[in-house]
Amino acid sequence: MVRFLSSILKSLKKYFEKDGRRMKKGTIFCAYSFLYDDPEDLKTDYEFCTDEIASHIGLLKSYITDAGLKDELTKIATLVYHMNSSLRIKTAVTKDELNWLHERCLVYHEETNHNYLKFVLPQGTTAASHSHIIRSKCMQLARLMHRYEAKGNKIDPLLYDFANLLSDYFFLLALKLNASDNVEEIEFISRNYKFK
Repeated sequence: MVRFLSSILKSLKKYFEKDGRRMKKGTIFCAYSFLYDDPEDLKTDYEFCTDEIASHIGLLKSYITDAGLKDELTKIATLVYHMNSSLRIKTAVTKDELNWLHERCLVYHEETNHNYLKFVLPQGTTAASHSHIIRSKCMQLARLMHRYEAKGNKIDPLLYDFANLLSDYFFLLALKLNASDNVEEIEFISRNYKFK
C-alpha cells in the first residue's frame, strides 16, 4: 500500500512538473502555474486580484433579477478575465470595450443623478453593498498596477483606464441598485477633505 501511494505521488508530481507548474519543495500539488514566481514581480498578484474581482462580480450577479443587467455583468466579468493575462502576455481588452463600459457608466450617471452626491457610505441593499466592494477592489487593482509599473515594468494605459472605469461603474451601479429598491443614500461628509 505504501509503495502504491508513493507511486501515485510521484506520478502526480511528474504530471504537474510536465504541465509547467512550479512546485514548492516538499509539495505535490500546485493550484496555479505561477504561484511561486518571484514575490516582487506582482504579475501573479495582479492575476489573483482580477480573479477575485471576477468572482465578486459572479456573486453580485446572483443577487440580480434583471436579465439585461445579468448579461451586462457577465460581459464585464469576461472583460476582467481578459485583463487577467494582460500583464503576462499582451493586452487582451480593447478600446471599443472600454468605450462600451464608459457608455454604461454615462447611462447610470444619468439615471442616478450622481451629480448631486460627493461621497456616500457604502451601504444599502445586499447587491449595492457588494457592488461597493467590487468598486474598492478595482481601485486596489489600479494601485497594484502602479506598484508594478514603479518597479520598471511597462503597462498599457488601457489597463489603467479599465481598472479606474470599472471602479466608477460599480459605484454608479451601487447607486442604481439602491435607487431601484428605494434605499436612500447616506452622504458622507469628511472632516478632512472639503469639496465645494
